[in-house]
Amino acid sequence: MKLAILSRNLRCYSTRRLREAAEQRGHKVKVLDTLKFAIDLQKGDPDLYFRGRQLSDYDAVLPRIGASITHFGTALLRQFEQMDIFCCNTSGGVSNSRDKLRSLQILAKHHVGIPATTFVTDKKDVLPAIQRVGGAPVVIKLLEGTQGIGVLLAETVRAAEAIVELLQSQKQNVLIQKFIAESKGRDVRAFVVGDQVVAAMRRVAAGQEFRSNVHRGGRTEPVVLDETYCEAAIRAAQITGLRVAGVDLLEGADGP
Repeated sequence: MKLAILSRNLRCYSTRRLREAAEQRGHKVKVLDTLKFAIDLQKGDPDLYFRGRQLSDYDAVLPRIGASITHFGTALLRQFEQMDIFCCNTSGGVSNSRDKLRSLQILAKHHVGIPATTFVTDKKDVLPAIQRVGGAPVVIKLLEGTQGIGVLLAETVRAAEAIVELLQSQKQNVLIQKFIAESKGRDVRAFVVGDQVVAAMRRVAAGQEFRSNVHRGGRTEPVVLDETYCEAAIRAAQITGLRVAGVDLLEGADGP
């Protein structure tokens, strides 16, 4: 099988490991820079060019699309889909996962457990919104962001109102979310492939930091998940439209 890995960085650890694993299984693999493509559109004849040349045939695409190029990256995936080339994660799945509000709407509709969350645009609605999610402390999140960037903990109502007002003044859309106290500074990331959890790790924040992201200094440890957590991770990935996903789970008093 001939595989294309879409990645801006050939030396990125995850990209290298994907390539090595595929080659060990006898596949032919090329890493293609996502931003070096041109998308050609004609009636009934979608096409792609890479570095100025018509793209050769591929059997499947493994996308590694950074958050900063989501718009072009998902457009590129749609083009592969229209050319009937299998994408391990679809354009719709990637789009859903990159928009926190959209992904929470999808999960809530399908009865997947999530922290109480509200989205407001008028500053008059901020205080009632905080009260509806259980009062301070609350977590405030930008709609788009990775690696813990744009995630803030407001210990008081006054602090929460000030943070939301500041972010909204900068034209940023924010979510206000219930703070799960028993999970402060820790969470679980489950790696889902198809209908299986193939691995999982617990992430623990450094010092007084409440975000457990490794990019924020958090440490990791392997963990074996029970059936409840595995089912929650698999359902979340499938409902969002992802065949391969890292699903973050909070360890709440009433489960994931």
